[in-house]
Amino acid sequence: MKEKLNDLLPFSPDLNRERLDKLKESFPDLFSNEGKLNLDELKKIIDPALVSETERYDFRWYGKTKSKRSAFLPAKTALVYDSTRSVNPGKANGNLIIEGENLEVLKLLTSAYRGRIKLMYFDPPYNTGKDFIYSDYYTEDNKPYWEQTGVTEAGIKVDTNAESAGRFHSNWLSMMHSRLLVARHLLTNDGFIVISIDDAEVFNLSRLMDEVFGEENFIATLVWDKNRKNDAKFFSVGHEYMLVYAKDKLLLQEMGLMLRADKEGVDEVREIFEKLRKKHKDDWTKVKEGLSEHYETWEDDDARQPLTRFTKVDEKGPYRDDGNPSWPGGGGPTYEICHPNTGKPCKQPSRGWVWPTAERFWQEHKRGRIVFGPDEKTIPCVRTNLFDNKTQALRSVMFSYAQTATQEFQKIFEGKKVFDNPKNYDDIRKLVDYLSDEDDIVLDIFAGSGSTGHAVMLANSRRKFILVQFPEAISDKSSTGRRALELGLKKISDITIDRCKRVINGYNGQLPLADSGFKVYTLSKSAFPRVEFAPDPTKSEEENIELLKQYIRDKEATFDIQFDKDKILHEVLLKNGFMLDCLLTRRPEFKKNEVFLAKDAFKKSLICLDAKIETETVEHFKTNKDQFFICLELALDTTKKWNLKHNLGEKLKAF
Repeated sequence: MKEKLNDLLPFSPDLNRERLDKLKESFPDLFSNEGKLNLDELKKIIDPALVSETERYDFRWYGKTKSKRSAFLPAKTALVYDSTRSVNPGKANGNLIIEGENLEVLKLLTSAYRGRIKLMYFDPPYNTGKDFIYSDYYTEDNKPYWEQTGVTEAGIKVDTNAESAGRFHSNWLSMMHSRLLVARHLLTNDGFIVISIDDAEVFNLSRLMDEVFGEENFIATLVWDKNRKNDAKFFSVGHEYMLVYAKDKLLLQEMGLMLRADKEGVDEVREIFEKLRKKHKDDWTKVKEGLSEHYETWEDDDARQPLTRFTKVDEKGPYRDDGNPSWPGGGGPTYEICHPNTGKPCKQPSRGWVWPTAERFWQEHKRGRIVFGPDEKTIPCVRTNLFDNKTQALRSVMFSYAQTATQEFQKIFEGKKVFDNPKNYDDIRKLVDYLSDEDDIVLDIFAGSGSTGHAVMLANSRRKFILVQFPEAISDKSSTGRRALELGLKKISDITIDRCKRVINGYNGQLPLADSGFKVYTLSKSAFPRVEFAPDPTKSEEENIELLKQYIRDKEATFDIQFDKDKILHEVLLKNGFMLDCLLTRRPEFKKNEVFLAKDAFKKSLICLDAKIETETVEHFKTNKDQFFICLELALDTTKKWNLKHNLGEKLKAF
């Protein structure tokens, strides 16, 4: 395989280069003899004469081109493991909390997590016209980026999005656009992305999602009724939305995927039914009255309300017998069904029967799923027993009070309100249960108070979460901020971490989650000086590779590799496609070098970051040519590198 410049740099994958390579592989005629994309040939395919610039349907805003360019530029940063803030790291099982700018983090995760995230839940900052902290500005000089972009040492003020500015919507859209473009690469082909949003940007976000994910992959718009505002002048707008998209809806249809969730309250009704039946000795009238009394205790917006439609009762439990027997959309089969008492043909539904044949109709009747009226003048109906099926499709309209979410959140922090408007973790848990399975990974890049991590831990301990939160400083200008500071929480990311820690350790009478944990990583400048290398645009790829190698020799020759070995280890592994939960095992067969076996769910390799690879280590690969080996370029002299390359070929990665 031909060596490329980006292979020698500790960057995330160059997605622009990958797209061009795939385009060239499929359509070589669009490229010149020098390998450059021929725009004129591309335009011939598009035929701009048929797609007028002024007439075509397009979604544009100021900064769109820049946001797309930002998305596909490689990251020059690294993720550094923070053992001091990690909780039960030996039981983390892939759970990660990453403190850092989320666009950079997404790019870094692309190396190892591409196509491996089953569910993404994002709750981005809503576009309120106030300052917001995501402007894709990341510097790499001596000061941390959150100090560089802030106006004070502890501040994080990055961007202003005043409504009076002409770019009120544009700034927000650009922020979301770049992140969605990268995030899409991380989703599994059967994955989902869910984004919370309010009225201010729901229509713009919908168009943006159509552009990035394809409108054909739209699944649903969920409405969450949260608050009633009695002081509203026009309408009491107390709802928010969640837009749900699939990575590949057609694939899900081909798989025959049918999403189902447990019906809320079924087990509760079953328990009450059994008690009433025993009490009234199968007097179904009294059992029905008792159930009705219980139903009346539920509020109108209670999630259990759909169960109140099961108003009739017999030995099989509550049931309803008003189900529609019609063929959906019309044009269904017609056949004669005689009433069992009168013997006369029953009235047929105008759209035809839902059952394909009369034989199938009578099979369903025998199973107790069809109910006849008093005579043939009534169309037979479908009977549904509540206890026959405990699952259903989730409704698109749900109720979730913000006050409840706040109260539950405060219980975690000793009754103190340290975060405004936290998401209800139980709402997110429902989505996690519905849209993901055991062992799947759930990603949230706007982690905030850590509700997603809480939800994943409660949904199923074998699911994994990755939370990303910008280290935004907490201000002491609000009572909420002051309470957080009193608890030693200086940044929003501190709340994210501390909340998940409290959930694991147990709070307010809740039992500890003994088998849960997480690892903390922070975004940092790369440990390799080579990130400062700037290719010469006047030189060829091969010439720039030689310049980079010389640059590495000059800059890293005195690099104290031993001192930073732990930091470099995680950076090198991630760059080489290893997930952050990979296991490292010291290999005893290597006596002269410290060699580890790195292994995650998808790949494994030996890795050694010693400053010098000994001859004995090189000799090992003469008889073990099927192993992969990662080491530092500077640790090899010419002879050792030749021998390793001869024995391992592409299985050698000299970094």
